[in-house]
Amino acid sequence: MALPSLTPSSTSSKSILPSTGSAGAGITDGSANASNYPIGLYTTGGDLEDTNFMSGAADQVAYVFKKLGGDVLDIELTPANVYSAYEESVLEYSYQINLHQSKNIMSNVLGQSTASFDHEGQIIDGDASGSNVNLKYPKFKFTYSRRIGEGIAEEAGFGGNLTEYSASFNVASGQAIYDLQQIVSESSATGTDSGTGNAVDYNGLVGNNKVRITRVYYKTPLAMWRFFGYYGGINVIGNMQTYGQFADDSTFEIIPAWQNKMQAMAYEDHIHTRISHYSYEIINNKLTLYPPPTQVAPGLADRFFFKFTIETDAWEDEADKQTGADGINNINSIPFDNLPYKNINAIGKHWIRRYALALSKEMLGQIRGKFGGNIPIPGDKVTLNSGDLLTQAGAEKTALIEELKKILEETTYLQLMKNDAELLDANGKILEETPSPIFVG
Repeated sequence: MALPSLTPSSTSSKSILPSTGSAGAGITDGSANASNYPIGLYTTGGDLEDTNFMSGAADQVAYVFKKLGGDVLDIELTPANVYSAYEESVLEYSYQINLHQSKNIMSNVLGQSTASFDHEGQIIDGDASGSNVNLKYPKFKFTYSRRIGEGIAEEAGFGGNLTEYSASFNVASGQAIYDLQQIVSESSATGTDSGTGNAVDYNGLVGNNKVRITRVYYKTPLAMWRFFGYYGGINVIGNMQTYGQFADDSTFEIIPAWQNKMQAMAYEDHIHTRISHYSYEIINNKLTLYPPPTQVAPGLADRFFFKFTIETDAWEDEADKQTGADGINNINSIPFDNLPYKNINAIGKHWIRRYALALSKEMLGQIRGKFGGNIPIPGDKVTLNSGDLLTQAGAEKTALIEELKKILEETTYLQLMKNDAELLDANGKILEETPSPIFVG
């Protein structure tokens, strides 16, 4: 029986995946390449162009052909479909690896220099340009922890990044309240200290910023009283002078340096607490003296000193990059670009092949499902397996992503340290049970 003649007859040939691809199909020839590799990151010039990538894509055609049974049934894919799937797989692998490394190093690179990126995610400007930072093993700086510590130190008044300034003002007889904020703001505007008339190093820095008072003090005119108290004398403890200056029964103590430091700190506290004429409180940067000054002698006796810091904007960046406000703040600003194909090892390339196969299945399922998974024929219809292909592809893609994420989570720097700690602990237990040669024989 003769085959029926279909009307109208087909005027276009169907697309069938060949048994192998061609590495030459990806040579950078402009328009031809664009149709084979939609993104063209590894084929159209630049630092990432790699002929080995095109060879891998060509091999992927043969791999997909065999895995999908192309030598038994037709596969309605073109080589360009497989090339595109392979390219996407490499980029997906690069994405997952970059996410993993971002989590590894984030705390150590916060505030560091970032970069500018093009539409493909490649670095086009910045300190890391052309350096493939994501392929480097970073220096551990514990930047985040250190910055937190600096903030705590600033609040406690013993370090940090904030500069501490000094100012002074003259008290008036009977006046108890002094607006330190106003005093500092006026001194900053004029460039001179209100108490001494000298130039200030915070000229023009205050503006509308609130200052934080860290210390208030004054200097007594009696030096001996200020440094040695009511009853002290030089070298009460110590041997800093010759023996002839002391009585025969004088006792000398040899004391360590840390004790001298503690004595100095005690003297400093003594100056500003026990022997001070005043007590005070500060509310909203307004100083209230108790009791109000009554007799004010010109000179140091009528002048109060205070130290302060200038509250700065959290987003303000310093020229020396100490604060790093304009640097890396999350994974988006880490200067990571796409992984070079040549730096992906056999483990990665095998994952890429499997993921590209899943993508090819997905594309084939979408193609076969274009007409609802059925192709009409004279007197009947042919049902294709589009649903099965889409289901399989989705499950395989998910499994491959989860597999890669699990492996990467098990190899974070933190997890590696935990593994090493467990290894050392286990080794120690073995050694505890191992007889020492000294007790044998």
